[in-house]
Amino acid sequence: MSSQVLTQDQIKIVTEPVTKEQAMRQAADILEAAGAVTFDYYEAMLAREQAVSTYMGNLLAIPHGTNDAKDAVKQSALSFVRYENTIDWGGDEVRFVVGIAGKDGGHMEILSKIAIIFSEEEDVEKLLAATTPEELYALLGEVNE
Repeated sequence: MSSQVLTQDQIKIVTEPVTKEQAMRQAADILEAAGAVTFDYYEAMLAREQAVSTYMGNLLAIPHGTNDAKDAVKQSALSFVRYENTIDWGGDEVRFVVGIAGKDGGHMEILSKIAIIFSEEEDVEKLLAATTPEELYALLGEVNE
């Protein structure tokens, strides 16, 4: 298994409209395909979202499981999906959904790296302008450092 939390395979661009729940399912499916989480992780993401919105601002949501779901996390990883259509995230507009799974508390460092990228309007514009997963990966490479 790779020590990188984000690989190019874990980055998608979705062109069809989706609901918040569909976007969360896509995020969980990518994490599961990467071997980072079990199938149960999606339910923990839904539970977290019901407790508190994972909308972060700047078109970004970071769905992740509850603390009770730590057994569903096999290794730290990210999924990154950019949507061509805006998702209604509880009244907020989202175009980026970053699924996160953190093993042994590793999610806080990963979250801070994502927050730094999305704190700069210029970086968000570059992510919106990217046309391929390869371009997105090049812009997001810092999360693996």
